[in-house]
Amino acid sequence: MSILEVSNIRKSFGKTEVLKDISFTLEKGEVLSIIGSSGSGKTTLLRCLNFLETADCGRIAVDDNVLFDSSSKIKLTDEKVRENRLNFGLVFQNFNLFPQYTVLQNLTLAPTLLKKDNIAAINQRAFELIKKVGLEEKADAYPCQLSGGQQQRVAIARALALNPKILFFDEPTSALDPELTGEILKVIKGLAAEKMTMVIVTHEMAFARDVSDKVIFMDGGVIVEQGKPEDVINNPQQERTRHFLSRFQENKTI
Repeated sequence: MSILEVSNIRKSFGKTEVLKDISFTLEKGEVLSIIGSSGSGKTTLLRCLNFLETADCGRIAVDDNVLFDSSSKIKLTDEKVRENRLNFGLVFQNFNLFPQYTVLQNLTLAPTLLKKDNIAAINQRAFELIKKVGLEEKADAYPCQLSGGQQQRVAIARALALNPKILFFDEPTSALDPELTGEILKVIKGLAAEKMTMVIVTHEMAFARDVSDKVIFMDGGVIVEQGKPEDVINNPQQERTRHFLSRFQENKTI
């Protein structure tokens, strides 16, 4: 049974259609990487799945629970949107930590506001996650006292704090210096080894090939090609996919 079912998603901004009939499924414990040039619709797709944007039409279901169906006459309320978002964790490009809060406070804020558990249990879970991302000595530090790589590891821990069913990454290394990229990819690989279900928008082709169970190549708002990483990245069938990947091959990225 698929944990995530995405069917016929479309999204326009004004007269510009950004997503054109996007459909795919994801099994529990799988990692899906979405690749493609800037402007191909990857981030908009993540934002629609996480309900930061509302798709114009289509259907989204998690664990057979329909979160969005444009054919339904029932309009999503703000409360329902917030409820839907709890299925997902989202790690942004630019960390988006609260600068006025410590690492520990960044992790405990949402669970505390949502009354997920008692304070002691919430703090214990936060410390466990801080340790998981290798920052146990930084629990009382503020974001400004951390490197970019450390901030992104905190962002990953914060996304995990609410125990999401699916974790989304929107180009998690794009704001980092190259020497810091490896530490983030190591954390994500660790989550993959633990069978965390993940959707990753990335330009790291070698990483996408090594960590993913599935790869989707998007271009112009459509899915051009999807399948196993060894097929899509190593042996693409579509000319548009081959052209995109040729730039990385020339740079010996993969």
